[in-house]
Amino acid sequence: MYDSYVNKKSAGRVSALRAAPRASGLTSAEVMFALLNAAGSLERRLEQALEQVGLSMAKFGALTHLVSAGEPLSLGECAARMTCVRSNITQLVDRLEADGLVRRVDDPTDRRGVRAIVTPLGIERQAAGAKVVSEIQEQFARKIAGVDRHALVHALTAIK
Repeated sequence: MYDSYVNKKSAGRVSALRAAPRASGLTSAEVMFALLNAAGSLERRLEQALEQVGLSMAKFGALTHLVSAGEPLSLGECAARMTCVRSNITQLVDRLEADGLVRRVDDPTDRRGVRAIVTPLGIERQAAGAKVVSEIQEQFARKIAGVDRHALVHALTAIK
């Protein structure tokens, strides 16, 4: 429901951000739904781009953490880095392992624990994901060219 409302109301909103400050007449609801619409659109673009290289955003995020760590991580460490609960990481690592992108190895410091290590295929797939994410970031940068980024980040940060 809000998509059609926002699409009608949000035409030209990016150009409005580029314009000199003026009384916009926008209601807080219009701004909120425009933000939700933009976030949803960006998320869909990222998901579609990552899907082309066989990844979801969750898989790409996990692989990125594992690649940047440069060493096997416990599932608890993965969960902490991705700010999610361990049961979600266990299921995600199950899927990554089934895809041949990670494998579990024994934790040398805890006989009960396991660590996740990225495989060569996982490194390759993460790099392909990083490339398509970079392309989406470049498209995004072009879309908001001329927008006061500091003001935008300030406003978005205030929402948290």
